[in-house]
Amino acid sequence: MINTAPVDYYETVKSMGTILEVKNVVKTYPGVIALNNVSLDIQQGEIHALIGENGAGKSTIIKTITGAIAPDDGEITISGKSYKSLTPQISRAEGIEAVYQEFNLAGSLTVAENIFIGQKLGKGPIFNLETLFAKAKEVLSMYDVDINPAEKVRDLTIARMQLVEIAKAVARNAKLLILDEPTAPLTDNEVSTLFSIIKKLNADGVTIIYISHRLEEIFELTDRVTVMRDGQTVGTDHTKNLNKEKLIEMMVGRTLQEAFPQRNINYGAELLELKNVSGNGVDDISFKLREGEIIGLAGLVGAGRTELARIIFGADKKESGEIFVRGEKVDIDSPAIAIKHGIGFLTEDRKAQGVLLSVSVKWNTTISVLRRISGALGFINSAKEKRITNDLTNSLSIKTPSIEQLVKNLSGGNQQKVALAKWMASDSKILIFDEPTRGIDVGAKHEIYLLINALAEKGVGIIIISSEMEEILGVSDRLIVLHEGKIAGRLEKNEFSQVNVLKLASGELDKDKEAV
Repeated sequence: MINTAPVDYYETVKSMGTILEVKNVVKTYPGVIALNNVSLDIQQGEIHALIGENGAGKSTIIKTITGAIAPDDGEITISGKSYKSLTPQISRAEGIEAVYQEFNLAGSLTVAENIFIGQKLGKGPIFNLETLFAKAKEVLSMYDVDINPAEKVRDLTIARMQLVEIAKAVARNAKLLILDEPTAPLTDNEVSTLFSIIKKLNADGVTIIYISHRLEEIFELTDRVTVMRDGQTVGTDHTKNLNKEKLIEMMVGRTLQEAFPQRNINYGAELLELKNVSGNGVDDISFKLREGEIIGLAGLVGAGRTELARIIFGADKKESGEIFVRGEKVDIDSPAIAIKHGIGFLTEDRKAQGVLLSVSVKWNTTISVLRRISGALGFINSAKEKRITNDLTNSLSIKTPSIEQLVKNLSGGNQQKVALAKWMASDSKILIFDEPTRGIDVGAKHEIYLLINALAEKGVGIIIISSEMEEILGVSDRLIVLHEGKIAGRLEKNEFSQVNVLKLASGELDKDKEAV
């Protein structure tokens, strides 16, 4: 049974060794209640999951704990000391460290310099580089991390940058470590490495708050779970007492009857054909896409899925082969040409490439149709701009106070919907979705699946790339599996299985058929 009586509950857990207690915290912004009497406790030595949909208040409560923002009301108690609000300095002095999705690293500095940045090593103003590297190596080796301390951070992979962030927290003697969506950009092997480090950190006495949309990780790693919804804590319980269905119901406030909603399939005319396309790391790719069809591109990281998508969209050039749109041979050598032919591309990294965070929902939505909404002299017709944006904001259920809201202030799921609105405004007939639900909560995922289905039912041809096996199997009508830049096989719906996909993706099977 989920605990929903905070007062009695918190009195009980105090005797169990509470390292952090948040009590009745309130935070408001103009027109928005971000936190509404939020209460939670973190016990010494546990791995505690904090989950909820995008916009549930997780980031706000974490920023409150780390001192990035000050609450309007409430109390925060750390190891018995109570505060009305914290500063980053106080939070850090209390042993609280956080690794966010956007890393706080200096790319031009070495790994060692990043690990000890802001710390004083030795007595004098000058430090010895050899000593610095030795101390960094000592911290890294504690968790079997094989990274050269002298290497520049900008030359590291995302996974290794994350390990440097964790090493930085360890070097600061973190007592409580907050990990915000740590596995979002990682491969399966990198996730396994990270989990081993998290478990060793925990065994060494570090308490961990773990935030993730991947529910399977919650059950593998954590001791207890706190669920947030609409700026409030819904409840806290031991992970062993919960299941996936219960967590989803708590997060979204309803049961999701089907993870992947059914749709009416009715294929139309041929939209897109690739004939023997090579270049940008892919070789001899041929397939056809019809109106109303959803084709999944499956494969391991580095198989060439995104590289192929970028060729279709004109972001990278093909070396050979032919591309046809509605039977007409086309030379797509730029995104502008792709857009002209009705091709849209929702990129994997929506924050860097999918949307412009520092401008409004309205601006992002209509950027692809500026000519259509401009007059003869080039001035934008404000009425048309607002009408298009309002229509798409309503039809996509984008949660925003207004169309003038900056996209950076929206949740991840709503940012993805804004990226989709841009291509819907341009009336794209061929849409490529690259990792469409990465970093998005389970409720928003369901909404994205409904939108994908609705687009297909209207005759849009869709190519979807996803590293989540359940998703690529659940959404697609057909699968094209890539291995080392080539098509390893094609699977019809009745042939879908994780085993078949993995065997093809790893090069164990050769099940290629005629291009259909």
